[in-house]
Order: sequence, then structure tokens, then C-alpha cells
Amino acid sequence: MMVVRIRVDADLPQPQVGYSSPAQSGIVDDLGLTVAEYSLFGSVLTIGAMIGAIVSGQIADYIGRRGTMGFSEIFCLAGWLAIAFSKGAWWLDLGRLLVGCGMGLLSYVAKIGRKKECEAALQHLRGQNADITLEATEIREYTETLQQLSEARILDLFQWKYAHSLIVGVGLMVLQQFGGVNGIAFYASAIFITAGFSGSVGTIAMVIVQIPMTALGVILMDKSGRRPLLLVSAAGTCLGCLLVGLSFFVQDLQTTPILALVGVLVYTGSFSLGMGGIPWVIMSEIFPINMKGSAGSLVTLVSWLGSWIVSYAFNFLMDWSSTGTFFTFSSICGLTVLFIAKLVPETKGRTLEEIQASLNPFSAKK
Repeated sequence: MMVVRIRVDADLPQPQVGYSSPAQSGIVDDLGLTVAEYSLFGSVLTIGAMIGAIVSGQIADYIGRRGTMGFSEIFCLAGWLAIAFSKGAWWLDLGRLLVGCGMGLLSYVAKIGRKKECEAALQHLRGQNADITLEATEIREYTETLQQLSEARILDLFQWKYAHSLIVGVGLMVLQQFGGVNGIAFYASAIFITAGFSGSVGTIAMVIVQIPMTALGVILMDKSGRRPLLLVSAAGTCLGCLLVGLSFFVQDLQTTPILALVGVLVYTGSFSLGMGGIPWVIMSEIFPINMKGSAGSLVTLVSWLGSWIVSYAFNFLMDWSSTGTFFTFSSICGLTVLFIAKLVPETKGRTLEEIQASLNPFSAKK
């Protein structure tokens, strides 16, 4: 039996997450929502995603990948219908929650008992003339070893030997979210309008920057390594938030709308380059194979919880101080640079044993 589980990054690039940005003014005007009501609508998606992510592994184990994807599509369709025909805040929230559940279900898919299909896919990926025997054997041996190990519980993670791995995995997710990514993604249009720039033009520019930067990050990740790309990415998000904060600080000057646009684009491009995806890659590489499932569940929950806190609080923070909000985000992104430099190991080209030895040298010596 082949068991392959793939973690799906649920961050900035997903259209379900960011559509609330350009639609904000229309929804608020049509339904007369308060700041609190719209903040709940924008952030309740992450609550649904947490629920979906928690049960996705079990559902995929029972009904397989296709069945789980089918459930996901049903939830998303029901959610979009509820939003499209909503006449009040409650239907909006319910629809957004259902869409979040659908997204969460795709966080963790298992493909079971498909050895021949796995080999056929691998042959197609490597080329018809490539010899995949060794690679297919390694995958089979890995999954068989994984099945023989007892599945660890989340509480098992809280042992001293996993302390460094846990700090790195959870810490990257906390810093990723509290750096403001989903606040900016959810409410980008409002940010541009507040700064005196066109919301639609700014949002389109974000997408134009995001796509090539994400592709560049994928290419560079295995060339430059994880840590250097993360450091550059985190430094770029720090600079981007600083520029947006400065644009609000000197809002009387005519250059501030352009400064806000440049800041958001620098942030978006930098985040897409590394901070969006690399923390998930590192998380999958720093835990022993029998701990990956529990660690993945915990880290996913932490990520969605952080996303909810930021996306719900963002409008209130902007009402308090637009300048202070982005200076705070910039400070957190600066802290992320220090965190990566001091604690995050380079995992490129290293075996699991080598990574574990660098994270916990005391137990490795024993």
C-alpha cells in the first residue's frame, strides 16, 4: 500500500482568500455592515479552514483524495451561493465559513493503495526514457517505514528533543502571519483607497507582481538554499511595511499614494519570494517521519489561528492608526529576519539525520 500525504500551502496566492479586498466597499455599502461585521466576514474564512484542516487527514484516509476533493467542492459551492444570495451579515458569514471549510479540507490529502499509478506518474514526470526504479523503491520504502512507526500524538511533540524543531516550525508560522500577510491580502483595496490610490489598480498590480515572484522563489529555493531566500524575503517584507507606514505618516505630501503602492508591491513580491512557501517546506524537513503528521496538524492550526487574529483585528488597527499598524508589521518582519538568522537551519541537500543532528546535537552524541 502506498500512502503519500502532501501539505498544501494556504497563503496569499489563493483567490478565495483575497477576493474580499476589491469587494469590500460594495459589500459594506449594499448591506450596511459595520467595521466589526465586515472584519468578522473577512476573517471567518480562517476559522472554517481550521475546522477543515483538522478533519482533512481522517477524511482522506477513509475516502481518498478524490472523495475529499469532492467534499471540498461541495462546501465551496454552498459557500459561494450563500454569499451571492445573502441579504444580511449572517448569510455572508456562513458562506465565508463554508468556503473556509472547503479550503481546509484540501490542506492534507492522502493517496492510498495506488502503487502502479504512483510509478506511472513518476515516469511521466521524469521522462519516458528515465530509469525510475531507484526513486520508486525509495518512495515505497519510505511509506512502508512510515506505516510501521506508531503515529505520534501532538502532545508527543512537547519533548526536549523536539524543542528546537518545534520552535522553528511554529515560530516561522507565527511570524509569517503576524507580519500582516492576510491583513494586506484581505483588505488591500481599502489600504490603497485610504492612502489615496486607486484600489482596483493597486490590487491588479499586486497580482502582476505576485505571480512571477512566486515562480522565481520556486526556482531559487533549490539553488540558493532555504535560509538565504527566507532572509531576503523577510527583509523585503520589513521594507515594504516600512514604506507603507511612512506613506501614511507623511500623508499630506503628494508622493504618498505612490509610496503606499510601492510598499505594498515590495511586501507582496518579497513575501511571494520566500516567506509564503518556504516555512512549509522547512516544517516538513525538520521533524522525524513519525512526527510529521502531528507536527503538520499543529503548525497548520497555528497558521490559521494567526491568520484569523490578524485578519479580524486589521480593520480595528487601521482605525486606531494606519501608521502604527504598518510600523508594527514592519517591526515583526524585522524580528523575523533575526529569528531566521539565529534559529532556522539550512535544510537544502541534507538528510533527515543531518538536520536532526544540527537541531539537537546533544541527543545525536548520545
